[in-house]
Amino acid sequence: MNSNYTIWLKKVKDKELKNELKGLTGAKLDNAFYKELSFGTAGLRGEIGVGTNCLNIYTVAKVTQGIANSMTTKGQKVVAISYDSRIKSDLFAKTAASIFAANGIKVYISKELMPVPYLSFLVRSVKANIGVMITASHNPSIYNGYKVYGNDGCQLTDNAANEMTSFIAKVDYFDTKSIKFEKALKQKLICYADDSIEEDYLTKTLTQNLNKADEVKVVYSPLNGAGYRLVPKILYKIGVKSLSIVKEQGYPCGKFTTCSYPNPEKKEALKLSLDLAKEVDADIVIATDPDADRLGVAVKHKDDYQLLNGNEMGVLLADYILSIKKANSTLPKDSLIVKTIVSTELATKVAASYGIDTVNVLTGFKYIGEKILELEKEGQENHFIFGFEESYGSLAGTAVRDKDAVVSSMLAVEMAAYYKKQSKTLIDRMNEIYAKFGFYQTENLSLEFLGASGNAKMQELLDDFRAKLPKKIAGLKVEKTTDYLTQKEFNLPKANVVSLFLEKGTQLIVRPSGTEPLIKMYITAAQNIEINQKIFTKIKEYLNEKFKS
Repeated sequence: MNSNYTIWLKKVKDKELKNELKGLTGAKLDNAFYKELSFGTAGLRGEIGVGTNCLNIYTVAKVTQGIANSMTTKGQKVVAISYDSRIKSDLFAKTAASIFAANGIKVYISKELMPVPYLSFLVRSVKANIGVMITASHNPSIYNGYKVYGNDGCQLTDNAANEMTSFIAKVDYFDTKSIKFEKALKQKLICYADDSIEEDYLTKTLTQNLNKADEVKVVYSPLNGAGYRLVPKILYKIGVKSLSIVKEQGYPCGKFTTCSYPNPEKKEALKLSLDLAKEVDADIVIATDPDADRLGVAVKHKDDYQLLNGNEMGVLLADYILSIKKANSTLPKDSLIVKTIVSTELATKVAASYGIDTVNVLTGFKYIGEKILELEKEGQENHFIFGFEESYGSLAGTAVRDKDAVVSSMLAVEMAAYYKKQSKTLIDRMNEIYAKFGFYQTENLSLEFLGASGNAKMQELLDDFRAKLPKKIAGLKVEKTTDYLTQKEFNLPKANVVSLFLEKGTQLIVRPSGTEPLIKMYITAAQNIEINQKIFTKIKEYLNEKFKS
């Protein structure tokens, strides 16, 4: 029998988790204890449940005590905490707050669930040394997670996360300091964040507004998540008069009963939104994921609704912001946009047409936040104009240091209104960009590897791929290979990513997900619709065979 299971069976006091422990057998028992949840640059993420490989009050307590120990050695005294609508998010947030407080660390916690960008803003507002966000982003309802932020409001990057891990590793799950949450509130060890901080966040968001949006019809779904209050608030502030909210998804609910996978990247997640859009004849549909840092968009075009992917929205928003700022003479000299290495190179071409440079960073919005901090230290913070990643996350302005679906919702809606006044849709504008710079299309493929055996298989397949890199894929010659574990061409940290540049503008990037048991592949083709689709089909056939589980 697993020794960790025996220890937990003896020491767990929580009745619900104790009963769950007693019911574990076979594969469920193995998966609950075959490893500890790893604390990486995205913090923790796992299924809600008992065991070292799941999110529960004991795994949350262990991580929090480790962070508190790290903070104590540095004389750090302030932490900010928020959470989203997921199951037990409020419990985990209060568990963390109680442990920080017992360790002599002042806690500012949101009064209710709030979006990720608010937490990033809160960290900077209260001058916290560390921020904690309880969320599993867009994962299914069985998941939850624990993200950690530095004092700049950016998720911890590699070195800081590795240092934190060394402290966490030394903590026993059942030997942590704590104080009752209500007692800590009375003693002012824990304080609720002041309402003025929310208003400050919205005020700062509005500084990125470029045009009114009073003539556009909008449908919005928060997908039962944390965007349910702030997104409508910001839209009304920029003049939206026709806003329809999907009622079944308009309130917080961690069970996500109308949408099993609350990911606005997926068309299935937007079904109710699209149904409502047809009913009210909306111009644009927007949806935010449960922690309101990602934005999905669909627009009415030629009597039908078309979805825009993350790359297209990144390009459109960059083009819109740069064009308006240049026309208004408010584009600072030496401005730049920042994108991740897996995001479309079309954005680079668009930015260059405005005389703007593009900086590429590793996958993960934390690296975009890190770039903003570098600029801030050089007194050039205002040179950052816009950042995005292909997975539907973007940011304008620097008040927040993570992807922000509140500001992105505002900009997407006002952009739709701007082009509507020119009798154009966002699809029309996207087609103009394609015609000018090239028909860059992207498709992604994710292959899942569940459980202990799946994790081992995934690593084996990635190692084999790296050791035997192909010279040709789908009949296309591989012209250049970049392995981000060993490359020296770019000034970037090491990363488990391989990028293959094929002929005729085709590209393939392969990497493991940092938060889910997935191998993720990103394919770019840049010819025409017919040829691009043939390339996508052939490369996916190759990948499905190469990474067969």
